[in-house]
Amino acid sequence: MTPVVYTPLVECGSVADERAQAYDRRWLVVHEDGRWMTQTHFPQLADVTVELRLGYLVIRAPGMLRLDIPLDVIEDDDSVRFTAMVGDQEIDVVDEGELATAWMSSYLRQPCGIMKVHPDVAEVCWPRG
Repeated sequence: MTPVVYTPLVECGSVADERAQAYDRRWLVVHEDGRWMTQTHFPQLADVTVELRLGYLVIRAPGMLRLDIPLDVIEDDDSVRFTAMVGDQEIDVVDEGELATAWMSSYLRQPCGIMKVHPDVAEVCWPRG
């Protein structure tokens, strides 16, 4: 039987861990102009791996130190709330901060950041990269 896999950070590595179901497609990489970044234009996203460990989403990529993002944070600070474009859909997202921005921008060599889909977003229609 093939294990079920989940992708907490969309377009990056998958996790065969039942605990990840609650976090499936919760985070995404967003260009500084607000567009969702996919493997179609940034194939190196495929080399980013993720795992759940001790309450964190642990992100790794070749040549980079690991990045730990807390899994469960109450999203009550509107100063870090933005909108991002996923295909033709505008969604509310929460910026994961300067460290996540610096980490992903350094890895992709593009100004970008890691955003979390705001918990008030009912559904995101994820187009194919």
